[in-house]
Formats: sequence, C-alpha cells, structure tokens
Amino acid sequence: EHLAQSFKDKASLKSSTTTAASTAAATAISRNLSLASMLWAHPQHLTNTKSSSTSTTGGTTTRPKRSNSVSSVDSSSNNSHSAANDTLTMASHEENNFPPSFYASRPHFRATVMEAIQEIIIDLEALKDNIDEQASSHIHAGEVVLTYSRSKTVDSFLKAAAKKRKFSVIVCEGAPHFGGHAMAKSLADEGIDTTVIHDSAAFAIMARVNKVLLPAHGVLANGGLIAPSGSHMLALAAAHNSVPLVCLTGMFKLCPMYPHEGQDTLQDLVSPSSVVDYVELSDQVMASDVEFVNPVHDYIPPQLINLYVTNIGAFQPSYIYRLLAEYYHSDDWESFE
Repeated sequence: EHLAQSFKDKASLKSSTTTAASTAAATAISRNLSLASMLWAHPQHLTNTKSSSTSTTGGTTTRPKRSNSVSSVDSSSNNSHSAANDTLTMASHEENNFPPSFYASRPHFRATVMEAIQEIIIDLEALKDNIDEQASSHIHAGEVVLTYSRSKTVDSFLKAAAKKRKFSVIVCEGAPHFGGHAMAKSLADEGIDTTVIHDSAAFAIMARVNKVLLPAHGVLANGGLIAPSGSHMLALAAAHNSVPLVCLTGMFKLCPMYPHEGQDTLQDLVSPSSVVDYVELSDQVMASDVEFVNPVHDYIPPQLINLYVTNIGAFQPSYIYRLLAEYYHSDDWESFE
C-alpha cells in the first residue's frame, strides 16, 4: 500500500510539473506576440489568408474552423504550440513586406529636418533684403517705371531704389480690387513721384515707359510666370513697344510644373460679384446672354519676360529650368512633366 501510494504521488507530481511547464511556455509565447500577430490570430484573418485556404483530402473539401468553435477547441488542444508558431510566422511574413529602408535607423533624421526648416526660415526672412540690394542695378535715374496693382516685394524694391535714384512710377489700379491705389499711396508717402492710371490706359502709356515691374504668384519650370489677373495685358503691350519686363520674385515660388494644357488649366475663377452686382445679374438679358469670367491670375509665357530678379541673383527665363535641379530633387519634379 505504501509503495502504491508513493507511486501515485510521484505520478501526480510529474503531471503537475508538465502542466506548469506547458502553461509557462504558452504564457511566454503569448507575451512575445506582437500587435500584428494578435490581429492575425483573429478568425476573420485566419480564414481570409492564403495559408487558411480550403484544402481537399480524399475528395472531401475541408474549410478551416473558427477558433472559438467547440470542434476546433477539441481538435486543436494538442496543437497549441504549432498554432502559436504559425501565427508568429504569419506576423513576421507580413512585417517583411515593408521595404528595407523602412527598418533603417536614422538617428540624425530629426536634426536634419530641423536644419532644413531653419534654412528656409532664414531665406524667407532675408528675401526682400536680398532683392532690394539689386535695386540700384536695375533702376536708373530719370526712368519711368510701370507696375501693376499692389505687391509688397515691388513696393520694397522701389523704395530701396528711391534711396539712391530719382525716378517716376506709374501704377495700374488693378481692377476690380484696386490694389494699385494703396500701392500708389505707399510710394507717394516715401516721396516717390507716383501716378495712378486705369488698366485700359496701359497700352497708351507704354510708349513713355522705360521698364515694367511685375510681381509673381508662381514661376513655372519653363520660365513662364503666373501673375495677378491683368498682367498679361501689360506683357503684350511691353513686348509690342520693346519695353523690358522684369519680374521680382523669391526662389520659393519656383514650381516644377509645366503649362501643358495652356493658360486655362492654371486659372482660378472666382465669383463675378466683384465685377458686376448681383442685382444687375438678375436681369433676364444679363443672365441669359452675358457670360462673366473673373480670373484671379494670368499666365505669361517666357518669351514675353526679359529678366527674373530673385533673392539669389538675376536670371533669364531660359535659365529657370536649371534652377530646378538645385531646389528640387529629380524625383520630385520629374513627376510634373
């Protein structure tokens, strides 16, 4: 009896030790599961993956069972470790789908990005000063300069030139927003001889003008210019009278885009309410027979522009294409071609 009792005690101790070891192993495996492996352990993932596709055995098609079904629990009680290993294998397989650069360690990435942002901030803060330093090289004494509407860059450029030169400025009012009125007042307050004209009088006055200064909304890769609406009229009048047209802009406005489809694709159209009152639009004749187009910008082709004065120097439109390689990576601007 004593021998039988000791044998039973040893057998129960061995079985409990085995159970504890298997429980600890299962716990260790569960702790090592990543978020992806836990997601892949869900029934919907197991049934939708390639590894869980239907299998045919002896002419009978069997489908994977739900992990929470009674039959699956009974049949998989002896294969818990293999199921956990399969789950880990699937998780590692999914994680390996990322490119190698995804796992690369970049300890200095944050510092590089912060340095690049700081360089951009410095360039923007010193933008006007770098352009104004070139004012005396492009504006001479006694000249008549024509500009359009209002621009802070052009305003600062003319004020810098007025410190060393005495000249006259003609400002187109820039209807319908009439920004030229505020521009003329700002220049007159600095003692610059300023005259405001209607936009329609630009061609008539162009014969007396020595130079045309225009601001930029954007500079395209082919050297074309996106300027305020009405600027294209000045460019055509300047080209007809052989008057040089100079654009003042910062290099941050350089855009790796080409005008493939013409001016219409680069245009923003806004409500005609700034041109015609809504009461007039309610008239039957106006509403049915008249079409109102109120563009925001004009596209000026590069052959109508003589020079770009930027914060890094003056360039002809044909050289703008070369500047793309300095300010854009080839992978960034080749997609716009």
